Amino acid sequence: MGEWLNNGPGGNRTYLAVPPSGTGPGVLVLHAWWGLTPSFADACDRLAANGFVALAPSLYPDGATTASIGEAEALAGALFDALEETDAVVLAAAEGLQQLPATTGDQMGVIGFSSGGFWALRLSQARPDAVSAVVTVYSTGEADFRQARAAYLGHFAERDDFEPPEAVQALEGAIRSAGREVTFHVYPGTGHWFAEPDRPDAYDADAAALVWERTLAFLKARLA
Repeated sequence: MGEWLNNGPGGNRTYLAVPPSGTGPGVLVLHAWWGLTPSFADACDRLAANGFVALAPSLYPDGATTASIGEAEALAGALFDALEETDAVVLAAAEGLQQLPATTGDQMGVIGFSSGGFWALRLSQARPDAVSAVVTVYSTGEADFRQARAAYLGHFAERDDFEPPEAVQALEGAIRSAGREVTFHVYPGTGHWFAEPDRPDAYDADAAALVWERTLAFLKARLA
């Protein structure tokens, strides 16, 4: 359904999926620290099948991907060491999504998986004029949401060494105290990466299906 762009918005490798109708609201998909793997391309295809124009940029300049936790940690660490450069890639991708002929409306959604959720939260602050719906999948981040205008949906694992309950509660409190709408769900018996089918050590099919059911309903309500 989608297509790979070797030089997408921001200059990085990108995956774009357009709905069968040819047009729809835009949703930016930000990958986990594994890079822009087929799992996140599949997420774009699923969004497109439900009426959204979905764009997923590689946050890594060389389009790197890996299945190794050690390699992924090193790759993601480089992103966090270069916050401004990574922000520029995300902002360029968001602008590119807005400018696509297929994209309708002036508001977009953004979904971030794991480390991608950190950048999704940052984008909602950097572009409050454009981002009206944010979905973070097992990811938190320190942020000031007073300028944001988005509604937030979060999906979190019950047992997560990367995102303890205290971090999830702190994020929810920060969003709520800023007066933004927020709904967080915790999925019993799950661990980090439970929504990614290419992580068989963590994948939970039932929980992942519920993540998508809730996410699609949220995006349709916010971007209709």
